[in-house]
Amino acid sequence: MNEEYITNSSEETQKLGERFAQKLQGGDVLALYGNLGSGKTTFIQGLARGLGVKRRIISPTFIIVRHYKIDGGNFYHVDLYRTESRHDLLGVGLDQIITQKDSVIAIEWAEKMGELLPRKRIDIEFEYIEDNKRQIKITKHE
Repeated sequence: MNEEYITNSSEETQKLGERFAQKLQGGDVLALYGNLGSGKTTFIQGLARGLGVKRRIISPTFIIVRHYKIDGGNFYHVDLYRTESRHDLLGVGLDQIITQKDSVIAIEWAEKMGELLPRKRIDIEFEYIEDNKRQIKITKHE
């Protein structure tokens, strides 16, 4: 799967995330890439809504991982922005979380995982174009 989208507002980015959630199943790991303000958290807000999460989604920048129960499993929202070492990742159990077959895991700043990032994953790249306009590229790796 190679898909590319242009969104023109945060609402469109959230709607894209909400629609994309319908394609996901337990065991899916989403690796999100992009600069600050490029739309990662906004996309995840829609994604979580599409997975059935009713609570407000805020980025877990300081606590690193937020967990939500969804039908049939779990949704983990991971933000690695403030992590600095492999020890930080293992300290929150990320190595175990990414192997859960009943969970959908969305990881912001996924490049910080290095070799811990699973080969089977969905990469989502966010690029700021202007104002509220974003380019979002989705690539599935089997």
